[in-house]
Amino acid sequence: MLAELRGLNEECGVFGVFGHENASQITYYGLQSLQHRGQEGAGVVMSDGERLRGHKGEGLVTEIFNQDIVNGLTGSAAIGHVRYQTAGGGGYQNVQPLLFHFQTGSLALAHNGNLVNATSLKRELEAQGSIFQTTSDTEVLAHLIRRSSYGTMKDRLKTALSMVKGAYAFLVMTENEMHVALDPQGLRPLSIGKLGNAYVVASETCAFDIIGAEFLRDVEPGELITINDSGLHSEQFAAGVSDAMCTMEYVYFSRPDSDIHGINVHSARKRLGKQLAKEVEQAVLEADVVTGVPDSSISAAIGFAEATGIPYELGLIKNRYVGRTFIQPSQSLREQGVKMKLSPVRGVVEGKKVVMVDDSIVRGTTSRRIVTMLKEAGAKEVHVVISSPAIKHPCFYGIDTSEKGELIAAHHTNEELRELIGADSLTYLSVDGTIDAIQHRQGALGECGQCMACFTGEYPTEIFPDTQHPHDKEIMC
Repeated sequence: MLAELRGLNEECGVFGVFGHENASQITYYGLQSLQHRGQEGAGVVMSDGERLRGHKGEGLVTEIFNQDIVNGLTGSAAIGHVRYQTAGGGGYQNVQPLLFHFQTGSLALAHNGNLVNATSLKRELEAQGSIFQTTSDTEVLAHLIRRSSYGTMKDRLKTALSMVKGAYAFLVMTENEMHVALDPQGLRPLSIGKLGNAYVVASETCAFDIIGAEFLRDVEPGELITINDSGLHSEQFAAGVSDAMCTMEYVYFSRPDSDIHGINVHSARKRLGKQLAKEVEQAVLEADVVTGVPDSSISAAIGFAEATGIPYELGLIKNRYVGRTFIQPSQSLREQGVKMKLSPVRGVVEGKKVVMVDDSIVRGTTSRRIVTMLKEAGAKEVHVVISSPAIKHPCFYGIDTSEKGELIAAHHTNEELRELIGADSLTYLSVDGTIDAIQHRQGALGECGQCMACFTGEYPTEIFPDTQHPHDKEIMC
């Protein structure tokens, strides 16, 4: 669906390379392949073995970097980041990687996720004399590393990681090493690959395909990987790890050509669509045509069509040449943005009973507008089917739904919501159906291996009171 319009946005994406003479160019292309994970800022920090330096800015990768800038970033190691603002808000100062210079060396950080105890840690650190340069939760890790009394960077990092809670895929780079860390619940995707003799790290495996790297394996929950001139070294920094991969990575956020824990995202979405076909009412199965909301719902729509035998058609077309500048916070302009981004195909939907497959509903504004557009284009009926359960609970792990008040399904019954969006029927995929369709490996304790918190309210980590929005504390505590 249209992430900018509906209020469901991924937190960011990270990319790193160590030991390649064209590290800056490789990182540039790696970040381009992860652009879907964040469009508000991007940056790269390079190491030439003696110093760290970087370049960053607000906007898309292609807007921030040109050939001269990329060629000027020399070195054989780099970390990069694409950002969508969540914790800490926007602004140039919050664009990553964050770069810090000390008398004894330099440190760069790139982070995908959100620390649920960042506010508490900031309060403690400031009381001890720390001065924060950003409002990003990522900076907390730098202060914890710097304050550690251990001698080696790896030991200081392990101490710092033991103090932070929540979702994180960290890339930490010094002049001669790169460290890779994933939280003990494995909430975010992170993979290791190899390009010649160089190692590469990315939030999604699609980045490896773009640069021609070989996928080696996924980073495991609670794993700390150190990459330097002597190779790759791995150890567990956390005990009691589990497996709670964010379900929305499969449903919406990741690119269809990425694999997460051996599961192709496109194939998982097709199975979600096929499972939906088993759970809908008979009236939906009597429809004439199936269409998906571009782009993330196309795979589920194809699966639904295959399972039901209802023809799949391009009933909605996405305008890929509309810029981001029209996106505004007001509802009226948000609805106008839907018209600019999507167009119904009258020849496909006119006089037809249409099944509209989408991945989720957050505020309901976009769903209502799309249903209206289809009916204005002549659709007799519009049956909305959602390839995930209803989002009723905030996410505190890096997706921008940290306020329960903005989640329309949390305050309306399914029938009320159907009326609000103007659909002839509304079907959400069940929680059990979602788990069965994705086919993720089970966690260490026999749990499903996926984080379902936004659907069920069962969080895989402790949620600290100062993480919650004030309006939600009574509900969450």
